[in-house]
Amino acid sequence: MLILPHRFITGLGVGAASMVNPLYVSENSPRAIRGGLTGLYQLFITTGIMLAFWINYGSLLHIGGAAVYIVPLSMQALPAVLLFFGMLLCNESPRFLAKQDRWEEAKATLAKVRALPPNHPYVESEFQDIVNQLEHERQLIGGSGFWDLMKEMWLIPGNRKRAIISVVLMICQQMTGTNAINYYAPQIFENLGVKGNATNLFATGIYGIIKMASCAAFLIFVADSLGRRRSLLWTSVAQALAMLYIGLYIRISPPEKGQPVIPAGYVALVCIFLFAAFFQFGWGPVCWIYVSEIPTARLRSLNVAFGAATQWLFNFVVARAVPNMLATVGSNGYG
Repeated sequence: MLILPHRFITGLGVGAASMVNPLYVSENSPRAIRGGLTGLYQLFITTGIMLAFWINYGSLLHIGGAAVYIVPLSMQALPAVLLFFGMLLCNESPRFLAKQDRWEEAKATLAKVRALPPNHPYVESEFQDIVNQLEHERQLIGGSGFWDLMKEMWLIPGNRKRAIISVVLMICQQMTGTNAINYYAPQIFENLGVKGNATNLFATGIYGIIKMASCAAFLIFVADSLGRRRSLLWTSVAQALAMLYIGLYIRISPPEKGQPVIPAGYVALVCIFLFAAFFQFGWGPVCWIYVSEIPTARLRSLNVAFGAATQWLFNFVVARAVPNMLATVGSNGYG
């Protein structure tokens, strides 16, 4: 029973952080590398998932009794503590300060995060862009209360389209099925013929490493050169083909209990890992980049909040639906 309030409190913190973190990074980043820096949010998500997989694996091997659950759950406090003390050393974002009409602080902060003097031409140019953008938006519609921003978001066609794109992207991100594997990887690997809890968790840990490495490769090499739209398009096809093969394998030649995994089964395992890699080259980081890049400065926080809320809502939908799908949609869950 103690786990339920623990999970509830953790959920409040994770929900808030999932909105604020990419927004904060986006508002502090230089335009030229904003996509890559915002995408780092997804990299650290995958890093956390990877560490969680290996912590669970180590706990299963070396810890017994109730501690096998208590230790992994307790270690969730470490990132929260690091975030709390780390943020004490950070500044408010220049765009937030500008929206509050704290112009001198905004310029000083911008100079600080760019590591340049306040009178440097680059700082002057970027600061003037912020000023012009905010003044233009204030001329379009006055007020900055919640309902003013909601009207601005949903009644102005351009802003409404951006909000709808953000929400639909987050729905599609979750419906790729990535969290189906994140949450139920041991069961999925078992359905593919991998035997034993330790072996399943080890395979799940490898899955986490591949996700993290793929996300890092995307952010380092192609995040700001390949293009957002192109990344989403080609990874959609690649992920679909990987999942199609897995479904066909379990439908046509499912693994038999007590029998070794056949070569086609190993290909299906590889497809799980390829799916993870393709996701990190498109639908993983790009959605977070999009929802923080496309709105106007006034609506950025609200737009990211809608995106993050949608992401968690459909994360819940997937988490609730997948066990039933594995049990009922075709033998071994091929559906």
